[in-house]
Amino acid sequence: MQSMSENDPMMDENLLLDAAREARMKAYAPYSRFLVGAAILDDQGKLHKGCNVENAAYPQGTCAEAGAIAAMILAEGRQIKAIAVVGDSPDPVTPCGGCRQKIREFAEPTIPILIGDLKQLRLRQTLADLLPHSFGPEYLLNEH
Repeated sequence: MQSMSENDPMMDENLLLDAAREARMKAYAPYSRFLVGAAILDDQGKLHKGCNVENAAYPQGTCAEAGAIAAMILAEGRQIKAIAVVGDSPDPVTPCGGCRQKIREFAEPTIPILIGDLKQLRLRQTLADLLPHSFGPEYLLNEH
């Protein structure tokens, strides 16, 4: 876990993407060989990484984003301020639907989601772009 400044106008996007690339290299993907890494910047300025972990019983694997969220929670972080996801594909590798909802549990719809490949940023979206009209914890906590 590292610390980053969220006050930087670039929000240290390159550091966030590099952390996701580093995490990607540690992925366990013997079946698909499709490595994905994620890095989260939390509200304390700390960086948390995750990678995909496959399982022979396919539905039992975990996505990189879920791993990064678990690392954030373990480090007592509770709010995502930005997330980067890196994969190697002709098209940008965005979070799956389930991970979009997992991110929403800990993030405002306006957070940036940076999608990169092995060399560069490919796509910059907000969570609201990827998960419009989302259902979040405030609905259950009567805070809407």
